[in-house]
Amino acid sequence: MRILYKAKAVSDGGREGKIRIENTPVEFQMAKPVELGGSGKSGVNPEQLFAAGYAACFESALSHVALRRKLTLNSASVAVEVGIGPNNQGGFKLVVSLTATVSGVDQSTAEKLLQEAHQVCPYSNAIRGNVEVTLSARVG
Repeated sequence: MRILYKAKAVSDGGREGKIRIENTPVEFQMAKPVELGGSGKSGVNPEQLFAAGYAACFESALSHVALRRKLTLNSASVAVEVGIGPNNQGGFKLVVSLTATVSGVDQSTAEKLLQEAHQVCPYSNAIRGNVEVTLSARVG
């Protein structure tokens, strides 16, 4: 594969530490969720970061497939929920629920665009076969 772009983030302290994204001004405090034994202090967690990246990437994939099909979306937004829980091997696994809301097309077209975007999106491709992803299309 020919690499077009690389991003690098550095963690110091894991779920309770700090994250710095190289070549950007972005640096923030991590905080383990209370549900995973955290203290409740303010900060972000890896699941939130994954949800944010997946949502942004998937919306771009959705716009890409609409453009490729010569369709105009009046608006589009993507909400991603990432869940974490124990697997059967003593570790943890993720589950994803992805809801795309689009306007400018009918429900059937929105569902087809969502399925096509799921084939194009690099996040979807990275986790396919390993993370359960539930897709939902809404016309609004």
